[in-house]
Amino acid sequence: MNAQKTAHVVEILLVEDNEGDVRLTREALSEGRIRNCLSVVNDGEQALAFLRRQEPYAQAPRPDLILLDLNLPRLDGREVLAEIKSDPDLKQIPVVVLTSSRAEQDLLRAYDLHANCFIGKPVAFEEFIDVVRSIEDFWLTIVVLPPKE
Repeated sequence: MNAQKTAHVVEILLVEDNEGDVRLTREALSEGRIRNCLSVVNDGEQALAFLRRQEPYAQAPRPDLILLDLNLPRLDGREVLAEIKSDPDLKQIPVVVLTSSRAEQDLLRAYDLHANCFIGKPVAFEEFIDVVRSIEDFWLTIVVLPPKE
């Protein structure tokens, strides 16, 4: 295991408006091998406020990884992704698009906006848990994440 990953708690920001998916993600990550802290926001405007440490998120931790749904209220995930990847202070944070969309245009648009990967959410409970654990295994065990600033 990478020593970097065990030296600190990995901060994860989940941008998701579906409470069921939030619960499943939280459950899958709580049983994982990597110590993590999961912060959750429910829409795109909250996500950008969190990342920019604007009120009420002035004390928010800088995430090591962002899990981003595309279909969000107020500001959708595509707009959030575009903002993140065009912001010099945020663009190095890896963004995993985790969405129920199967539309090819969403896949292409996400990569055009520099998403680090695109994963379709499975419908079945066990498959969803497996996907989240796979994200954890890959992004928090194998990948070397950028250092925090």
